[in-house]
Amino acid sequence: MRSTWDEIKNQIQSELPKNSFSLWINTISFLAKKDKTVELGCPNKFSRNWVMENYFDLIQDKLHKAGALHVDLVLQPNIPERKSPVPYCTPYNEQLMLPNIPGGRRNGKGRLNSSFTFDRFVVGRSNEFAYSASKALANGDSWNYHSLLMLANTGLGKSHLSQAVGHAILQENPRLRVFYVTAEDFTNEMISSLKNSRIDEFKNKYRRLCDVLLLEEIHFLSGKEKIQVELGYTLDTLANDNKKILFTSSIPPNDIPRMSKGLSSRICSGLFTTISKPDYDTRVKILTKKASDENIAVSEEIIHFLANRLKRDIRQMESALKYIAAKSKLLKAKIDLDLAKDVVACLVSGESSIMPEDIINLVSKYYKVDPEMLRSKSRKKVYAYPRNIYVFLCRRHTDETIANIAQTINRSHSTILYASEIVEHKIKTDQKMRHQIDFLSKKLMNMKG
Repeated sequence: MRSTWDEIKNQIQSELPKNSFSLWINTISFLAKKDKTVELGCPNKFSRNWVMENYFDLIQDKLHKAGALHVDLVLQPNIPERKSPVPYCTPYNEQLMLPNIPGGRRNGKGRLNSSFTFDRFVVGRSNEFAYSASKALANGDSWNYHSLLMLANTGLGKSHLSQAVGHAILQENPRLRVFYVTAEDFTNEMISSLKNSRIDEFKNKYRRLCDVLLLEEIHFLSGKEKIQVELGYTLDTLANDNKKILFTSSIPPNDIPRMSKGLSSRICSGLFTTISKPDYDTRVKILTKKASDENIAVSEEIIHFLANRLKRDIRQMESALKYIAAKSKLLKAKIDLDLAKDVVACLVSGESSIMPEDIINLVSKYYKVDPEMLRSKSRKKVYAYPRNIYVFLCRRHTDETIANIAQTINRSHSTILYASEIVEHKIKTDQKMRHQIDFLSKKLMNMKG
């Protein structure tokens, strides 16, 4: 029967994507055939559950075709579940502070958001593989890759999954040293270490004292040659020691401007996944769960209305629900469809009436530059800054595709993503830029009349 199972795996391999087969089917082993029962072993409970839900019928059908017509298929984890799992540590009640990371955001401190766990992540067709790959990395038992790269635009859940990996690993083994850090914080920490003659301590921390590295926003490393070299050495050391590594980015490494081929190759050498915008059914599930989590009483009719109109990202859906709740509370108004329509009108109504040409003219006038210079190849800051603002406003206030926005200023798809990400990141800390964005956004809203 063992040889029969090996043959069945070969058949399934030709029918499934390579990544799916490697993660879920290839790791299943034949255990025993007892009377009318065939027992197969999965690496762990999560893997068993996933195979039961997604591949059980396929495996059973293959068994029947192989001649095992009157047998029951049983899947079980090879490694027994712990009888007394480590409790979810009380010191990490609100936010989980990671070990071996000195205090202060500027010198590498990282925290995990207590809400960003696997059980609070809504799974749909747009993120199913990213979710399963992240869980497999956290579980570790069946992981055949040394790293995972998640690609997604802002607001689609890649940070949630990244931090969920950290939570799951630390819940299983709190002694492991999990470093959650953005590429910007990694850069700042290295620069600080160089200035204070502590570079050896910095290298030792990430190369020898790290069991799991969760590195966010690697597109921030664009053009930072010395940082890229140091990170490359660090990744080699971690890979050689079979440590777990997870990267996130809004841009494929090969498309990040001024990213070394060596570092790009290292980052892409493991498994990679993408997360796209959620489809309608997933938006319904997200809105339903978010409303439940926030104790916002909205009807099914309102949920479906919001799912039909809010298509940008998860943050937009969260904002709409909070807006509805706040307006209902402050005005002492019932949450009904009319209230939901008013909120959606403020968030998305009429966005398509704003054209890229309107934005480029407004931005050019505000920053006192010739519109043609935004379309030029010049990288001078006086043109690059308003050009990035233009891209960000186009993505926020129009329904134009990234390709169309890129065409309006003679840029590539990846450059548009990078420009938008730069502004999205800077407005969190740059008050001047935030005020400029708010002012220009109001001007655009007035254009709609």
